[in-house]
Amino acid sequence: MKKMFSLLFSRVVLVAGSMVLQAMILLVMLVKFQEYFAYFYGICTLLSLVIALYVINSKINPGYKIAWLVPLLLFPIFGGLFYLIFGGRRLSRREQRKMSAIGRQVIAQMGKDGDTLETMKEESMDAYLQSRYIERYAYSGVCRNTYSEYLPLGEVKFQRLIEELEKARHYIFLEYFIIQEGIMWNTILEILERKVAQGVDVRVIYDDMGCLTTLPKNYHQQLEEKGIQCCVFNPFVPVLSSRFNNRDHRKIAVIDGYVGFTGGINLADEYINAYPKHGHWKDTAILLRGDAVWNLTVMFLSMWNYLRHTDENFDLYRPHVHQPVAEATDGYVQPFSDAPLDMEAVGETVYMNILSRAKRYVYITTPYLIVDNEMVTALSHAAKQGVDVRIITPHIGDKWFVHASTRAYYEMLVENGVKIYEYTPGFIHAKTFVCDDLYATVGTINMDYRSLYLHFECAAWLYHTRSVLQVRDDFLKTQDVSQPITLEWCRQCPWYVRLIRALLRLFAPLM
Repeated sequence: MKKMFSLLFSRVVLVAGSMVLQAMILLVMLVKFQEYFAYFYGICTLLSLVIALYVINSKINPGYKIAWLVPLLLFPIFGGLFYLIFGGRRLSRREQRKMSAIGRQVIAQMGKDGDTLETMKEESMDAYLQSRYIERYAYSGVCRNTYSEYLPLGEVKFQRLIEELEKARHYIFLEYFIIQEGIMWNTILEILERKVAQGVDVRVIYDDMGCLTTLPKNYHQQLEEKGIQCCVFNPFVPVLSSRFNNRDHRKIAVIDGYVGFTGGINLADEYINAYPKHGHWKDTAILLRGDAVWNLTVMFLSMWNYLRHTDENFDLYRPHVHQPVAEATDGYVQPFSDAPLDMEAVGETVYMNILSRAKRYVYITTPYLIVDNEMVTALSHAAKQGVDVRIITPHIGDKWFVHASTRAYYEMLVENGVKIYEYTPGFIHAKTFVCDDLYATVGTINMDYRSLYLHFECAAWLYHTRSVLQVRDDFLKTQDVSQPITLEWCRQCPWYVRLIRALLRLFAPLM
């Protein structure tokens, strides 16, 4: 009885009930005023046509345009209304102004290291051009004096994170899409509480949509009572709105300004295989020590200022304030962020820059392969030139419709020479690129529309570091337990499965 009561009054049930109630009210209004249906129909049809023209002439991705034009033109009564409620891809103008101010702050704090870029230019023009793009459009400088360590599993990241948290003496910053009470988070929380008692400045940011089913309502207040400062990104309100398209999908940990983590791993038990949610959960992260951690620190503090309405003195958190000895140089490291506040798809462009400059191979891991025509062309073009392009996706999906959408892209890519594998033991959530033993990225950026265009994301671009080879070796090891996808496999699917996949692919940008 107690479990039933808790379920009935859980956040998910209350939110779902609120959504259904709003939909019912809309239907009742339509029935109530049916005598005015002709006027209503005319106004809605005109609205849908106006919005369709707006969508056609907008700068958004063509795939996103098509996904909206179909319902707008087929269902003119509801299409326009639906777009007004859910079609927004960005924050409100007021929120954009606030975030833009923070963006200017990021530009001022990140700075540029012209000497490092020039040194890279002398070594490789290809690397220089990729790095310069990130500096110009993500406002994130490239760094040396940084140690990087690739972490091939959630269990490894968990252990390394605990070790570094225990060493914290000054501050701990955590920013995660999902936090869930359990073995992983409870272990971390116990350390955070001890650190607060020792006078360490501990701050946490989590995304409310990401934690809708994993944390109780007002959990941030519980953390504040423990002395842990906490902010919630985009607090969920059960009202039909497009504002929840934009989510903080980043995973960042910064300890004393000199040690940082990013990657695909959230703070929940499935990420460390504490229980088998979708078979074996394969995920990855990168540990950074040294100058490049500053980029992660600025990302966190800029988001903190936006949510907390504060004006932090960034200089107090620079890498060498508490660690005066510089780290030995191991190649180039450039952590960067991507935000949905402009029309610049930084994450996708970084991926395509790697593909366009590949000479021998590009190995990719992604949980979702729901990409636009530009990315399909880039993958196919590289493969047709003779570049060994390989992609590992999950064999067991976390959402059936997303997994079906991913498989809808297989046949076209395999036909063009791209080699695709499915991770047989379960679900792969890693987001990595590695190319020619020279470049790699490890981060939070999935190969789907939501990650590439709607979410706040981050990653680390690596050039000529030892961790690049670690990413490569882990890919090959993962491929050994993955099954290859053939054209025969793609074409033997029943016609109705292919039809469902085609429909899902059409509406993939809206998922």
